[in-house]
Amino acid sequence: MAVFVRSRLAVTLTGIFIGLLGVALLALGVWLIVLGGSWYYAVTGLALLVSGGALLLGWRWGFWLYCLILVGTIAWAIYEVGTDGWKLMPRVLAPAVLGLWLCMPWVAGRLRGGGIGRWWRWSGAAACVLVVALVIGAGYQVTAQRHVQHAPVAEATGAVPEPDPPVPSEEWHFYGRTADGLRFSPLAQITPANVSRLQLAWSFHTGDLPRDFETKNGREFNFEATPIKVGDRLYLCTPHRWVIALEATTGREVWRFEPENDTHANEYLACRGVAYFEAPPGTDCPRRIISTTADARLFALDADTGRLCPGFGQGGYVTLTDQLGSTPPGFHFITSQPLVARNRIVLGGWIYDNQAEGEPSGVVRAYDPVTGALAWAWDMGRPDPTAPLGPGESYTRGTPNGWGTYTADPALGLVFIPLGNATPDYYGARRRPFDEEYSSALVALDIETGRERWHFQTVHHDVWDFDLPIGPSLIDLPGPDGGTIPALVQTTKMGQFFLLDRRDGHPITEVQERPAPGGPLPGDHVSPTQPHSAGMPDIGPPRLTGTEMWGATPLDQLWCRIQFHRLRYEGLYTPPTVGGNISYPAFDGVVDWHGASIDPTRHLLIANASYIPFSVNAIPRDEALRRGLIHQWGGFDSNEPYPKPSSFSVGPQYGTPYVVVVDPWLNFLGAPCHAPPWGKLYAIDLRTRQVVWERVVGTTRDMNLFGTHTNLPLPTGMFNIGGTMVTAGGLVFMGATADNYIRAFDLRNGDEVWSARLPAGGQANPMSYLGNDGRQYVVISAGGHGGLRTENGDAVMAYALPNQ
Repeated sequence: MAVFVRSRLAVTLTGIFIGLLGVALLALGVWLIVLGGSWYYAVTGLALLVSGGALLLGWRWGFWLYCLILVGTIAWAIYEVGTDGWKLMPRVLAPAVLGLWLCMPWVAGRLRGGGIGRWWRWSGAAACVLVVALVIGAGYQVTAQRHVQHAPVAEATGAVPEPDPPVPSEEWHFYGRTADGLRFSPLAQITPANVSRLQLAWSFHTGDLPRDFETKNGREFNFEATPIKVGDRLYLCTPHRWVIALEATTGREVWRFEPENDTHANEYLACRGVAYFEAPPGTDCPRRIISTTADARLFALDADTGRLCPGFGQGGYVTLTDQLGSTPPGFHFITSQPLVARNRIVLGGWIYDNQAEGEPSGVVRAYDPVTGALAWAWDMGRPDPTAPLGPGESYTRGTPNGWGTYTADPALGLVFIPLGNATPDYYGARRRPFDEEYSSALVALDIETGRERWHFQTVHHDVWDFDLPIGPSLIDLPGPDGGTIPALVQTTKMGQFFLLDRRDGHPITEVQERPAPGGPLPGDHVSPTQPHSAGMPDIGPPRLTGTEMWGATPLDQLWCRIQFHRLRYEGLYTPPTVGGNISYPAFDGVVDWHGASIDPTRHLLIANASYIPFSVNAIPRDEALRRGLIHQWGGFDSNEPYPKPSSFSVGPQYGTPYVVVVDPWLNFLGAPCHAPPWGKLYAIDLRTRQVVWERVVGTTRDMNLFGTHTNLPLPTGMFNIGGTMVTAGGLVFMGATADNYIRAFDLRNGDEVWSARLPAGGQANPMSYLGNDGRQYVVISAGGHGGLRTENGDAVMAYALPNQ
């Protein structure tokens, strides 16, 4: 080091580095100018090239030129983005650090003509340190400013409404605790005043971890389960579809059931929960756990023993591919739990979407929970959607499917089905009239007969994969005449909330048809307008601009600016495009399969939002074949095995002229191409239809920069998958974020009042119950998520206040 300092090697290497940096900025900056972007980078690149050359030759003025560049950069950055610390960071942080290096004695002190002078040298260093401190400080300050209280939260109006069907307050019988999907616990033992004392009560490891090939090439292995609690037992499922029963108070395993389960062809392994059913007295298996396998079978277990119920189907199983026609392995399975209500098991299924036209049917079916016999099937493609099939007939292929969690209003006799798209997702030229009518629609079916009562479409001719990923939450709201309106709130991937009367589906708040971008793929079409829920808050992201582009350094931020100008982007509903477009929000949505939670005593909705732009590139089929992205295939009626694409991000769309590649829009360092915040939490008053508070949530601690799980815990807000739970104690619990924490927030203002580190990603909805020891427990599955690239695990974590 001493030789390095005494020699001029430091000056020479610094000059070379700055010169090369200048060449890169100049070349890329010229490209940006050609695309219609900022001139700053080309001008700065030229100046850096000159400065680096002067430093290489040991000339003092090269130092002063860099100082001028740094001053100009700071002025330009503030002009572009003001004092937003996160937006300033990629513009000025790295240049300031480089300026600090230039001020060191072994650089500045070795320039030709002698040193620059101690006073100037160290004042320059101090100025650079000040710039770094200002950027970091401004980032934290901007984050704090994004935690905004817009209005006070209303006080609780009284007792918690009785759910239908009844669920004891100390238990949790459905995915959302009750059939209405509120994700609300009436327990109030844990409060903002004592939550800081919450500690780990027990943990359990399922032992179900991904096999090596199950996380490669975009395949996902996701432990997303929300346990149910009946009596003193928890019941949950794992990605390989094991069902496990635990003692609720201790976490001790009671039994486990591992079905003979062929998962080799599944690109996506997940199980979000199981269902519970109490059979009539005298029935074999009087208390039942209902679940499904990854190879599309429905089964019933004795809740007390974990054994298959022999009177259900054939030896405890019902085949779900029956009368679907050709169904290659991995093309049909269920990620969400069945819904049991009014003596019916109602379920749809996940179809391996975006693979081809004419995929297996999206039929919704109901089964008898005692015998497993088919009760009804709703197939939108037939003139009479619920008419029984004849011998040799199959359900209509390629119809929109309902893969998310269902909710129900047994008093009205309705089950609410959130529908996806007709396959494939990004090209719809040959969609049929019923596909166009039901894609991305909410459908209310009669629970007992399957007949449709009403439907409401949220996206017309959906070519963005904006399907409805979860059913609505049901809540009774005050009416204008002092009465009560039986309402529902439907979350969407676009960040809009549709508030409907659940009796007939008509909007309670205004829905407008607003113009949408044109210019679809050749042969396809788009709707000139799209529904917009104008009467409710919209938590979708603002439209991107060039100044919003982000990165860890000026170079990767510049690369994102170039891509922004290269790719087509006209805001929400920009159609898929040959050559690429930006989809923001995209198929992972602002709010995905986890939905929102609602406090019915305050009429307060809590929603966590994730902001991840994606790039969508439509590639002509012949070109995709030449590049090896896909392979030739004869179709479902051929005897050829299905040739999987090279990566899960590749959508072959067999039968159409285009293959699509859909990827997160990241720069070459793996950082997002748009500025923080990347994750937020909102509270919305359903009476005033206003956001009452909002805050960023999550840090970069476990962000996968450079393919690692290590980073500074910058409070940028973080991508999140998995939802929230609200309690009568005035708390919001949430895992979800890609930084492996579970957190509690004060319902009144959004303040974070507790957090605990998880052993893996907590991409699941939390739940709560009362144990036999009188303590309130909060439980979350911590198993990671491939889409967020969080670490995999197999833990179930339970937290409670200490024993008194």
